[in-house]
Amino acid sequence: MKVILFGATGMVGQGVLRECLLDDRVEQVLAIGRTATGAVHPKLAELVPDDLADLSGHAAELARHDTCFFCLGVSSAGLPAEDYERITYQLTLSIARTLAAARPHATFVYVSGAGTDSSERGRVRWARVKGATENALKRLPLTTFFFRPGVVQPLHGITSKTPLYRAIYRYTGPLLSLLRRLLPATVTTTEELGLAMVSVAADGYPRQILEPRDITAAGRRDRPAG
Repeated sequence: MKVILFGATGMVGQGVLRECLLDDRVEQVLAIGRTATGAVHPKLAELVPDDLADLSGHAAELARHDTCFFCLGVSSAGLPAEDYERITYQLTLSIARTLAAARPHATFVYVSGAGTDSSERGRVRWARVKGATENALKRLPLTTFFFRPGVVQPLHGITSKTPLYRAIYRYTGPLLSLLRRLLPATVTTTEELGLAMVSVAADGYPRQILEPRDITAAGRRDRPAG
């Protein structure tokens, strides 16, 4: 498959990029974002557009890819409601519509989060916006899957871009490892998340929405030996 990856510099995106570059099923990766990843690999190409919300000038390039992993996102903490909606909903839909027009029925894997509110009527703002985004994506001519991870443990030197999250992960790393041993379906690693996204894009999954337990199962079904 030929993959477009949004959010490759974020913690989840870093994990997805790593697994894409390691997996023989992925022929090419085009990372699109506001900044370059700094990574160098024969399978990797990068695009840093002037306006991420308007990729219409790159439609021909988008059309050459059959899969999109959308890991781009921001925390709602401390962010004005209109800014969170603009980035989470409006930007995502702008990109997805352009891709759908360029490559109808491409596979689009969107990372939202555990607790996403599909009803769009709940009390939690971020969950409503994420739910609205998922629902709008379902209406596009794309093959969509929605990943809703809970706690994500970074591996292989991957770090969050958010200072607060980096501090949290630094001090809770041993606890997360313990939780994974005791309750393996509650904590997903960046490696497992990346493996799961490649696996679902390549072979599908019985459910359109993957909760943490599903992500763990999908990530482990194609885990390399050893």
